[in-house]
Amino acid sequence: MTSAEAAAAREAAEKTGVTIRELREIHDFQEVYRLYDDIWHPDPRNAPVPVELMIGFAHTGGYVAGAYEGESLVGASVGFLAADRTLHSHVTGAVVGRGIGYALKLHQRAWCLERGLERVTWTFDPLVRRNARFNLTKLGARPERYLEDFYGVMADAINEGDASDRLLAVWRLTESPPEPSAGPYTRGVEADGNRPVIGLADGPAVLVATPYDIETLRREDPEAARAWRLAVREVLGGLMGSGERVTGFTDNGEYVVETG
Repeated sequence: MTSAEAAAAREAAEKTGVTIRELREIHDFQEVYRLYDDIWHPDPRNAPVPVELMIGFAHTGGYVAGAYEGESLVGASVGFLAADRTLHSHVTGAVVGRGIGYALKLHQRAWCLERGLERVTWTFDPLVRRNARFNLTKLGARPERYLEDFYGVMADAINEGDASDRLLAVWRLTESPPEPSAGPYTRGVEADGNRPVIGLADGPAVLVATPYDIETLRREDPEAARAWRLAVREVLGGLMGSGERVTGFTDNGEYVVETG
């Protein structure tokens, strides 16, 4: 861990008024479990990560960390070691709108580099625009695989009723991400109100739109939400399956995919 990375992690935590530390005790893991329950409201049989797994990950050199505001846990991240000097960040959750998630990711980055790890991976729903912007623009991670219905049925308040398609994000800690193309673009998927419209995906750079708020759309118009899932799966999933690269995310909520 370089002094610059450690300083960036400390600064981000201080800016949000939290202290981030690794967790080791059962009561800490139980707090994380309760925090995740408050965030996702899962079916008890579908917990994001059981206490027993957190114990196992922490005991075998994995990453289990919590962000505390005083004595209150307001964010946590759980990850396990994977092949090729990689940490797979399985679940990260935090109070929204405070920058706590960003502080956790910088702490995670510094933790990884201190141990000689070069990549962090995680999955996220390609339809959740704020997560895509955070992952690609704020952190500089890049999606490298489209995973169709990766988790199967997910019984929680956020994902229920939708297929669990995910993008595998790869955050290369020792490399700069590729810059997105400046165009010209073709529009592989664009928005027409709440509905997606599939267009052409045959140019050197393709834009794939996302819905403005998929979580609200799932509740208020499930048919439109399903249409978005299928359109993005067809176009973005098809392009990535053919070896094309996602290189950015626009201010308008579109993935930039470079072809050829």
